[in-house]
Amino acid sequence: MTKSSLSKDWFLAKDAKIYIVDTTLRDGEQTAGVVFANQEKIRIAKYLDEIGVDQIEAGIPVMGGHEKECVKQIVSLGLRASIMAWNRAAISDLKHSLDCGVDAVAISISTSDIHIEHKLKTTREDVLRRMSEAVSFAKDHGLYVSVNAEDASRTNMEFLIEFALTAKHCGANRLRFCDTVGILDPLTTFRKIKTLRDAIEMDIEMHTHNDFGMATANAIAGVYAGANHVGVTVNGLGERAGNACLQEVVMALKYLMNVDLNFKTEKFREVALYVAQAAGRKVPPSKPIVGSNIFAHESGIHGDGVLKNPLTYEVFKPEEVGLERQIVIGKHSGTAALKAKFREYGLELGDEDAENILERVRATAVDLKRSLFDKELVYIYEDYMKERGRNVG
Repeated sequence: MTKSSLSKDWFLAKDAKIYIVDTTLRDGEQTAGVVFANQEKIRIAKYLDEIGVDQIEAGIPVMGGHEKECVKQIVSLGLRASIMAWNRAAISDLKHSLDCGVDAVAISISTSDIHIEHKLKTTREDVLRRMSEAVSFAKDHGLYVSVNAEDASRTNMEFLIEFALTAKHCGANRLRFCDTVGILDPLTTFRKIKTLRDAIEMDIEMHTHNDFGMATANAIAGVYAGANHVGVTVNGLGERAGNACLQEVVMALKYLMNVDLNFKTEKFREVALYVAQAAGRKVPPSKPIVGSNIFAHESGIHGDGVLKNPLTYEVFKPEEVGLERQIVIGKHSGTAALKAKFREYGLELGDEDAENILERVRATAVDLKRSLFDKELVYIYEDYMKERGRNVG
């Protein structure tokens, strides 16, 4: 991967570059109950490359069998994106990754005292030793190296800086800052990443989890503080509550930070649906960016505003993410939306008819406890016209 040097106020620079590292095929598949077939993993890898992902974390080769074979197949596709494999800080793991032909490796080891004592049952010194040996081995074999500080958000800052500087001295290309249990908030994230960035002057990747619903917000806060890589998954798949969502991060960078990564965002809905099907996890209607309700308007005030100018209630066009605008007719609709809906049927409603039909629409929506389908609206219209002795045709 091509790297760009960043100043401390990099986000003010027009040429600032943020890299998207997608781990749908690794951390995403670690979602409880999710297993991707190899052909699905290959299709997802192609999708990720097509939309613009910079690096794809393809899997864990040391698992062997189908997993290792699939990583090899993804490498053989000749994609534009860098292909990374995940490893523990062990040379035996890295040998399996080398077998697959990947150009990059993630070397992961815990750095928090709670993990070191209770999970690894070792010492800080041993963590530094294991990591150093693994990084040196990987660099000796010409690999790009991301050193993953697992549970970085609960790691003593002085030790985390020592860990990062040791990795850098051994040749590591970047530090992956892992909020492993999702306990950060955006303000704390900014302070930690700013402190780390100033101390190590090294590429930093945000890897955030969504346990408190702040994975995307924390990832963006890290970018503001100087991180230049963001780890994501399609639809926010991942352990427990999931990871930062690819679609949310890309669109937040574009519209909240004015950083356009030139992704093919018009494919976002298509990719979201494919990954959801492969994972057996539906895309919720209210899912940010790609949910079916994101451009659906029922409220009379909202519907009227959007009909006059979409920018009143939409930040970007639905087509930009592969969706369409929907004017939904139900309990909260107004006459403007109702008239617009009937124009789609080639019918022009006058003010009095619109008011009368709207009253029936709202009553029906309450009885059914939902918005109405097009045919139901037409039936209401036909009944209304017949009652008044007027020609429906």
